[in-house]
Amino acid sequence: MSDEYTPPFQVTELITNLTIEIGQYVGSITAFEKIHPNPVLRRENRIRSIHSSLAIEQNTLTLEQVTDVIDGKRVLGPPQDIREVKSAYEVYDVAASFDPYSVKDLLHAHRIMMNGLVKEAGVFRSGNVGVYAGTQLIHAGTPAKYVPELMEQLFTWLKKSKYHPLIKSCVFHYEFEFIHPFADGNGRTGRLWQSLILQKWQPVFAWLPIETLVHENQEEYYRVLQLADNAGDSTIFVEFLLRMIRDALKEMSETQNDRQNVGTNVGVNVGTNVGTNEEKILLLLKQDGTLTAKMLAGTLGITQRQVERMIAKLKSEGLLVRHGASKNGLWEVIDR
Repeated sequence: MSDEYTPPFQVTELITNLTIEIGQYVGSITAFEKIHPNPVLRRENRIRSIHSSLAIEQNTLTLEQVTDVIDGKRVLGPPQDIREVKSAYEVYDVAASFDPYSVKDLLHAHRIMMNGLVKEAGVFRSGNVGVYAGTQLIHAGTPAKYVPELMEQLFTWLKKSKYHPLIKSCVFHYEFEFIHPFADGNGRTGRLWQSLILQKWQPVFAWLPIETLVHENQEEYYRVLQLADNAGDSTIFVEFLLRMIRDALKEMSETQNDRQNVGTNVGVNVGTNVGTNEEKILLLLKQDGTLTAKMLAGTLGITQRQVERMIAKLKSEGLLVRHGASKNGLWEVIDR
């Protein structure tokens, strides 16, 4: 196999617009949290994430029971389900210390998550596996002998790719589930790792309960996974996950509005048509001034040369200012 691997997917207009819309929600929520931090809400969202991620994997404990387990209270329930909650909370608690581009850290996270639950905790599987809905095989994982090499290739792509972190995280999630590198715990580990990729981009994702919406749309989640498998392309799955992320952020924004009880709407509603590519560039750079022309091109689905021409035009119009060197500097968007 080649050392270089590029996952098959397309950056559609929907993906671009969702990426921009999500970025605007992130900016608004982050600004609100700086002024009105709420550790209790963050903890509640973390617990919701753990409950939903495990419920997708058939854990039977209710949200209240999961909360009690985490609070150290006695809970009557299947011992394995209780162990799953404790292990998941432990790994989510230390997730910020992991490097999202490290296979070694991924294995460490899986070891914590699955310790005492499976024999092969913290190592890639030695046998072949499949994903079943009842007795029906939905997806057969990659043959075990290829898993280590494919995971190295996937992590290399993740680290080197210039696509927006939102897009990369969704593509990674799909490719991870496609390979299915572990004997068990692939779903919960894959969702954790996508969350880690995103929180390294924007810390708000450390307590965003995306898993709750995935759980509520579990049937659609597996249906879209299968459609992507059949197409040999993860585009439809990326669109689905970005919608879940957008909806989770929208819910969080609405919660903030309810808490604050003010007229100013913290959330935004970009809709499906964001505007011209120049406007999209301004929106993306306002969210993350470190984005390069290559990264912008990948997100917008246009050439790097086109982006460079648009940036030059925006600079000449006084809408963009560059601070620092080309490699380590950043862009500042000047409000009209």
